Amino acid sequence: MSSLRPFHPLDLFRFNLTNLDSLTETYDVGFYLSYLARWPSLFTVVEGTHGELVAYIMGKLEASPLAYQSSPNYLPWHAHITALTVAPPSRRLGLARLLTESLERAGDEYHAWFVDLFVRQSNRIAVGMYRSWGYSVFRRVVGYYSDDIKGGTEGEDAFDMRKPLARDKAKKHIRENGEDFRVSPEDVW
Repeated sequence: MSSLRPFHPLDLFRFNLTNLDSLTETYDVGFYLSYLARWPSLFTVVEGTHGELVAYIMGKLEASPLAYQSSPNYLPWHAHITALTVAPPSRRLGLARLLTESLERAGDEYHAWFVDLFVRQSNRIAVGMYRSWGYSVFRRVVGYYSDDIKGGTEGEDAFDMRKPLARDKAKKHIRENGEDFRVSPEDVW
């Protein structure tokens, strides 16, 4: 049986199983620790039956600086999924959904407008999974990923996907046909 628990700094030495796949972004140690220091309740792991880490989610709550409030790219208070990954042997067991729902609940508790995330546009399995959970593409960030896992040289686009939370009753922070709404990485905070 698996169990959820908060991320601990020593977990950095135990999560290779979850990060060894081409679609999972791996960050430097300081990045993980900064999330743990600022948003400890939004950094959760799933421990497998033998104590191994089989999944984790790293999230945050944020808004764009007030100076950008009149910008068309301004982001109001929202929850963000920075990383969500499940080790290959533990996929298709509902762990990603369990972790995502925990971040969505936290977003609602903190009165966030929506949850957003970035996903490679070529990662059709993940895009389909998020759509089935109520997320939709809000915009395409052209060249967001500097590498292209398909072998191109221009980088790869990301979909900025969003799911409205309870606060957004009018659904004003989502849009139709977001795949066609292109922005540059400099427009994303």
